Amino acid sequence: MEEACGVFAVLAPGEQVASLCYFGLYALQHRGQESAGIAVFDGDKVRLHKDMGLVSQVFDQNVLELMVGDRAVGHTRYSTTGSSRVCNAQPLVFMTRLGPFALAHNGNLVNTVQLRDQLAADGLSIKSSSDTELIAFALQQAVNAGLAWDEAIKAAALKCKGAFSLAISTPDALYALRDGHGLRPLVFGHLGEPGAGAWVISSETCGLDIVGARFNDDVAPGELVRFRLGEAHPFRSRWCEETPKLCVFELIYFARPDSRFFGESLYSYRKRIGQRLAQESPVEADLVIGVPDSGIPAAIGFSQSSGIPFGDGLIKNRYVGRTFIQPTQAMREAGIRVKLNPLQDVIEGQRIVVVDDSIVRGTTSRKLVQAFREAGAREVHMRISSPPVTHPCFYGIDTDSQDQLIAARLEIEEITKHLGVDSLAYLSKEGMLQCAQEQAQNFCTACFDGNYPIAVEEELRERKLMLEAPVPVQSVG
Repeated sequence: MEEACGVFAVLAPGEQVASLCYFGLYALQHRGQESAGIAVFDGDKVRLHKDMGLVSQVFDQNVLELMVGDRAVGHTRYSTTGSSRVCNAQPLVFMTRLGPFALAHNGNLVNTVQLRDQLAADGLSIKSSSDTELIAFALQQAVNAGLAWDEAIKAAALKCKGAFSLAISTPDALYALRDGHGLRPLVFGHLGEPGAGAWVISSETCGLDIVGARFNDDVAPGELVRFRLGEAHPFRSRWCEETPKLCVFELIYFARPDSRFFGESLYSYRKRIGQRLAQESPVEADLVIGVPDSGIPAAIGFSQSSGIPFGDGLIKNRYVGRTFIQPTQAMREAGIRVKLNPLQDVIEGQRIVVVDDSIVRGTTSRKLVQAFREAGAREVHMRISSPPVTHPCFYGIDTDSQDQLIAARLEIEEITKHLGVDSLAYLSKEGMLQCAQEQAQNFCTACFDGNYPIAVEEELRERKLMLEAPVPVQSVG
């Protein structure tokens, strides 16, 4: 599965904000590897640099030294709406009657057709194929209609439906905003001493950690937070009230294991779901192996609960990106062969339990099982630390259409045979949610059960929901 992107922003007078933003994006690189960009504000002047590639490829010391100012907004992207082109790279910079603004977006709108038609009818010229541009145009339109920044941002947000965590810089402030359901994460913290007026916004807490910022709070679902030069504390206001629906896959897979959700690292949660998985689906085996990197904590938990020793049976090439980043199936399959390599002297003759976070298409898992067999594994049992993925996501994860999801097409017995494993079991949805130690209704689980918290335009539904119509769509709030 393909994550949308990561956003990072900093307000720090007297600091090298471009360099701080660079390191923040570096920590969020796992959230998107297509393009990267930073916009730096010096008063009402903006310097923007963005290009295709990894953060370390797009920026060097010479570029960063030229980007002088006191606020910066950064973005690292994987496309979920809009093609992989530099014109769709972020942040976007727009001009208004009050001066310029820069906007970075994590998520995906589900009313893009409606919003595009509305903006086009108002005479606006849509240049890119990104839904982020639609948000920026809506904000520009609201400001030019006479609203101040705070109210204009809220007005633009009210036109948008779907997942959107935003970082926005204006000539005199930095803003963080999260959609009403909080589908994608967004946090903020302070640099230096509390009350010094230096602030950082990040998709995950690992972005705060890398620049030495202290975590203050999550941006709440439906909240707008403003950070202004010279103000010791942020101004916080709610622009809408909805039922929280954080994407549960952020916990299982997407976010870094050292990022903190609900007061603990995701490493702890992932280890706990591995323990629960061992209790739900025990197996007799000699060795537990985790699929790097996101499957490792769950494998450790499985080992601890089952008493089966944990071992390093797969070596990951750290210089190969996540295989789901490859845009075609052929490239994905080629990527598998260079990304993970089994250790024959560890695996040979052993009954192994392979723990992974999910099975989407089944391509990766099938090739891994084949590699384990070739390395001499006597038995291969697979345990998955999430439920079967049966429905596509419309909120910022670019899953295939439903007919490409193996669990939507095949029963577990058929998947077992297709993968070539001796046994296969998934974590239950109840176990996944109970391990989060939060209220179960506060998570979006649509990829497992088809209960979409935000209604989706018919055109989007028809494109991805290939195997069933109509699919139950719940509007919560």
